[in-house]
Amino acid sequence: MPARPRPTASAPRPAALRGSTARRSAALVWRGMRAHPRTYAAAVLTSALFGALTVAVSRVLGAVTDQVVVPALGGSVEAQGRIWLAGLVVALVALTLAATVAGRRIFAGMGVASLQADHRRAVTRQYLRLPMSWHRQHPTGQLLSNAGSDVEAATGVFNPLPFALGVVVMILAAAVALLRTDVWLACAALVVLPLAVVANLVFQRRMTPAITRAQQLRAEVADVAHESFEAASLVKSLGTEDREHARFAARARELRDANVRVGVVRAVFDPVIDLLPNLGTLLVLLVGVQRVAAGAIGTGDVVAAAYLLTLLAVPVRAFGWVLGELPRGLVGHDRISRVLDAPGVPSEGTVAWAATGPGARVAMTGVHVRVPSADGDVDLLRGVDLEVGPGRTVAVVGPTGSGKSTLVGLVPRLRDVTAGAVTIDGTDVRELRPADLAAQVGYVSQATFVFEDTVRGNVTLADPDDPAAPDDDDVWAALAAARVDDVVRALPGGLDAPLGERGANLSGGQRQRLALARALVRRPSVLVLDDATSAVDPRVERDILTGLRDAGGESGPTVLLVAYRMASVLLADEVVHVEAGRVVDRGTHADLLARDAGYRELATAYERESARRVREQADTAATEVDDDVPTGGHR
Repeated sequence: MPARPRPTASAPRPAALRGSTARRSAALVWRGMRAHPRTYAAAVLTSALFGALTVAVSRVLGAVTDQVVVPALGGSVEAQGRIWLAGLVVALVALTLAATVAGRRIFAGMGVASLQADHRRAVTRQYLRLPMSWHRQHPTGQLLSNAGSDVEAATGVFNPLPFALGVVVMILAAAVALLRTDVWLACAALVVLPLAVVANLVFQRRMTPAITRAQQLRAEVADVAHESFEAASLVKSLGTEDREHARFAARARELRDANVRVGVVRAVFDPVIDLLPNLGTLLVLLVGVQRVAAGAIGTGDVVAAAYLLTLLAVPVRAFGWVLGELPRGLVGHDRISRVLDAPGVPSEGTVAWAATGPGARVAMTGVHVRVPSADGDVDLLRGVDLEVGPGRTVAVVGPTGSGKSTLVGLVPRLRDVTAGAVTIDGTDVRELRPADLAAQVGYVSQATFVFEDTVRGNVTLADPDDPAAPDDDDVWAALAAARVDDVVRALPGGLDAPLGERGANLSGGQRQRLALARALVRRPSVLVLDDATSAVDPRVERDILTGLRDAGGESGPTVLLVAYRMASVLLADEVVHVEAGRVVDRGTHADLLARDAGYRELATAYERESARRVREQADTAATEVDDDVPTGGHR
């Protein structure tokens, strides 16, 4: 049957920027400043004050030149007596300038840091919301790059932005002062501004593709490095260090070349921007000499105009810095927008749910799961109808790729159905509040992850001061249920023992049992084990599953068990045989052996595999015992 429509909230505004480069640039700047208006208002105001005071210094210098310096050099005693006063005025203005520079830099730095934190939080939050199917399509290095270098690229423009906006006051005040002094002198000085705009248009066209390539290569370098580090044991055991080094070096060389290309473009642009005010100064001096000779202006006016144009180099450079960062900012923002706007984020339910007993009823009705692929849509599950009673243990078996993990992953909402419904105690899992679903459905996969934390932290997944965190008695009870409490007691520090990166000081089976304890400490009503005990000794696995089924005389949680060992299958109340995305048959192990030829063949293969593993474990144990016996003596 078709999936029931989900209640959806109003769609958030897309993060991607639309329109022309100029429009996208304006939108990027506006969104960033609107995110922290007070901080950027303070930064722009202090920068504007700096611009106004800078122009005031030019007028003071002009007045001092005409009224103090020139008369004093001509022998005026009165003017010579006013030199100290003029110097004091200039010093006070200079101190105020220094204060505004400090304020502008402090507020601009606060704004950039806040924006980067906002972007990183948003990207990380989206990573956690996106389904596992999305994560499987995107390399880890790419995700690290989105939250790292791409965020830095997207926010780099906001460092010089308050300065550039604030010194607009300087440009306007300087333009007014120049026009009041002399129109021709003003035209000579201000001609540098349109030239700077033209230079930026050429720069944008060259820089955008270079920056895009460099940012993509940063992600690829991070991805190759991450793979090499994660597979360190495999690389060393197979002796492929040289191959991995060559693979990383090739990407690093490409990144170097791309960065050099970006640097070359920037190296041409920056000197042009720096050159324009100097050319303007020369033009002002040439025009100023002619105007002074004509008697239209005085020497102090030329000095003031030259000083103003020298000051205009500051805003021109500031705008050049902003314009130089905009292509990189747009590329970085586009890359993180692909994450923030990624489709497929499941809607969050609003129905509260608390278990009424140790186990819950799980039902699947008309379940279809379809995923897109390069060759068209592929059905992972088709028409699955399944019901599991409270406290029952059901083993899900089938050949590789038959859809077992997809089926059990629907219960904790690792993936949502395309059609049909999955319910727990009659409520669709898509309608349940995420916190309630996570508390009542425990999920343990074969790929166990152990955090670089203590045993307690790995089991509770909570901060030490969290009042809602399970207490130590609950932690020990969960460890005992997972048959790993003796291992923890042997560790130095017990629950406070650090486990190292990915639980390096635990064996594979111990890590799996620790992950099982992590799920059990929450006392879930439904426990999903996706081949979660593959590295556990069969006898220990039997004790764990038996303990779950009879916890203190009470029925335990409902257990969905993806199993590859007959020892696990035989412990289940019922077996579900899945093949090609469909439930072929279900019943007890004996019933399926009698009527299901496919299951019979599968069970035989499982038995052979189990026997092979037992032989390997026995050989390993014998070798270890033999190695402990000293050579050359009594054996």
